[in-house]
Amino acid sequence: MTSKNSERRISGAYSRAKRLEIDDTSKLVLMSDIHRGRGTGSDDFAKNQKLYYTAIRHYDKEGYTYIELGDGDELWQERHMWEITAEYDHIFTILAKLYREGRFHMLYGNHDMIKRSDIWTRANLYTYSPKPTFMPSPLFPNIVVEESILLTHRPTDSKMLLLHGHQADFFNYRFWRLSRFLVRYLWQPLELVGFQNPFDNERNPQRRSRVEQFLAHWGKKRNITIIAGHTHRPILSPYTGDRYINDGSCVHTRYITALEITEGKLCLVKWEIAVKEDGSLYITKELLSSARSI
Repeated sequence: MTSKNSERRISGAYSRAKRLEIDDTSKLVLMSDIHRGRGTGSDDFAKNQKLYYTAIRHYDKEGYTYIELGDGDELWQERHMWEITAEYDHIFTILAKLYREGRFHMLYGNHDMIKRSDIWTRANLYTYSPKPTFMPSPLFPNIVVEESILLTHRPTDSKMLLLHGHQADFFNYRFWRLSRFLVRYLWQPLELVGFQNPFDNERNPQRRSRVEQFLAHWGKKRNITIIAGHTHRPILSPYTGDRYINDGSCVHTRYITALEITEGKLCLVKWEIAVKEDGSLYITKELLSSARSI
C-alpha cells in the first residue's frame, strides 16, 4: 500500500520539520493550495479571492496564527512573484501584518517549490514592489519558507506533521521542474481552450487516492497525524485513530476550505457566498465536519 521512496521523503520532511508547541489556548488556521496568480483567465484563485480575503481578515481579527501548507502562490504558471503580489496587494498586506506579529508560517509545495531557495526567497519575499522599478517595501523580511512543521500539543503530547503532501507524489516531487515546464508552456495554453491537465490531482482520482494512501499509511505506522493539502480534497474523520487530515484548497468552484485548531480540537470549515431572502449576497462560514479532539 506504500512506497519506500514516498516513506523516505515523508520521513525526511519529518526529520527536517520546524518544531512548534501549542496548547488548548492556541488558535491556528491551516490553508493550502491557494494558487494565487496574477488575475488572468488562467488564475484559478481569482474567482475566490473575496472569500479568501474575508476569511483571512476574520482570522486576523480573532487572533489566529495562519499556517499556509504550500502552493500558496502559482509559480508554475507565473514567472514573476511581483506580479502576484501586485495583483493581490490587499491580501499580502494582511499576510505581512500577520508575519510581523509572528502569526504567519509559510510552507512550500510543488507549485511553489522555488521558495525553498534562499536566494529566490531573499529576492522575492523579503520585500515587495508593485513594479520592478518602484521602491520596495518590506513584505516578509528574513522569512524562512519551511518544508514542514511538527506541531506538538503539550497537554496530550500528540504530534501533528504539517506538510504540503507532494512528498508522496513522485512525479510532482522529483520532477517538479519538468512539471512546471509542461504546465507553463503546454497545459496552461491548452486549458484556456478547454483541455484538462492529466497531472492535476484534483482531476485524477487514482493519483489523488494513491497520494492520500501513502500519507495515511505513514501517519498510522508512526502514530503521528499528518495534515496536508496537495490533493485539494478536504478530509477530517471524526475518529482520532485516523492519522490523515487534508485542509482542502482555495480553488474549489464555489467555496474555499480551512482547518481550524482551537481549544484542543480540529474542525474543517468552508467559506462560501450565500443568498439572503431579499436576494442580497453575503459570505458565510459553515462547518464541513464536527469538531474532533487532537
